[in-house]
Amino acid sequence: MNIWRATRLAKRALFWAVLLSVMVFVLFPIYWMLTTSFKEPLEYATRTPSWFPHRITFQHYREIWKEGAYRYFINTVLVSLGSTLLSLGIAFPAAYGLARFRFPAKLDLIFLLWVLLVRMAPPVVLAIPLYTTLQGLGLLNKLTGLVIAYQVYTLPYSIWMLLRFVRDVPIEVEEAAAIDGASRLRTLVAIVLPLVGPGLVATAIFAVIMTWNEFIYALLFLRRPEVFTLPIHISHFITEYEVLWGPLMAIGITSSLPILILSGYVQKHLLRGFAISFK
Repeated sequence: MNIWRATRLAKRALFWAVLLSVMVFVLFPIYWMLTTSFKEPLEYATRTPSWFPHRITFQHYREIWKEGAYRYFINTVLVSLGSTLLSLGIAFPAAYGLARFRFPAKLDLIFLLWVLLVRMAPPVVLAIPLYTTLQGLGLLNKLTGLVIAYQVYTLPYSIWMLLRFVRDVPIEVEEAAAIDGASRLRTLVAIVLPLVGPGLVATAIFAVIMTWNEFIYALLFLRRPEVFTLPIHISHFITEYEVLWGPLMAIGITSSLPILILSGYVQKHLLRGFAISFK
C-alpha cells in the first residue's frame, strides 16, 4: 500500500512539474514584454538585462499614446468585429443548409472541399485578385474593403466549424417545431440559433483572433495612415537601423490585452470550440 501511494504521489508531482514548466515556457514571453515596457531604455539595452525594472516608467506608454495608437486600436476593433459579424452572418445559414439539405451530384462535398482549399491557399496567392477586385469596387484604403478581404480567412473556417455544431442539434427538435406550424426561418432563428450559441461564440473568438493579428492584407490594401490597423503600426517600431524595444513592448501588451481578456471571459465556449474542431 505504501509503495502504491508513493507511486501515486510521484506521478502527481511529475504531472504538476511538467504543467508548471509548460506554464513558465508559455507565459515567460508575456512577462518579459510586460517588464520591458516599464523599463528605461538604458536598462533593457544592456548585455545583462535585469529580471525586474529597477525604476518603473510609463514613458513608452505615453509615447505610443501621443503617436495615436488609440486610432489604430479603434480601426482594428472595427475591422475585427465587422469581418467576424459578416462571416458569421454568411457561415451560419451556409452551415445549416449543408447540414440539413441534400444536394445533387455531391455538390455539398465539392463546396466544402473548395472552401477548404481557399482557406489552405497562401495569402499571397489571393493577394493580386483581391487587390484588383477591391480596386474595381473603389474599396482600397478603406476598412470596408479590408473587412471583405478578411473573409478569405474567417468565412471558410466559420463554415467548417459551425457545420459540426449544427449537426449536433437533434433533427427531432426541428421536426417538432414544424409539426407545431413553425416555418423553416422561424425554426432556424428561434430554435437552432440558441442551441448553437456556444458554437457561434467560439467561432467568433477564433475569427476575431485571426483578423486582429493579420498583417499581410492590411499592409497591401491600406496606404493611408489614418486607416492603419495595429499590426501595421507595430511594424513601424522595427526600423532599418534599430528596434524601439520599449514602445514595441508597450504596444504589444496594449494590443494583446483585449484578446486575452475576451478569451478568458468566454473560456468555456472557447474550450468547447477547440474540442469540437479537433474531433
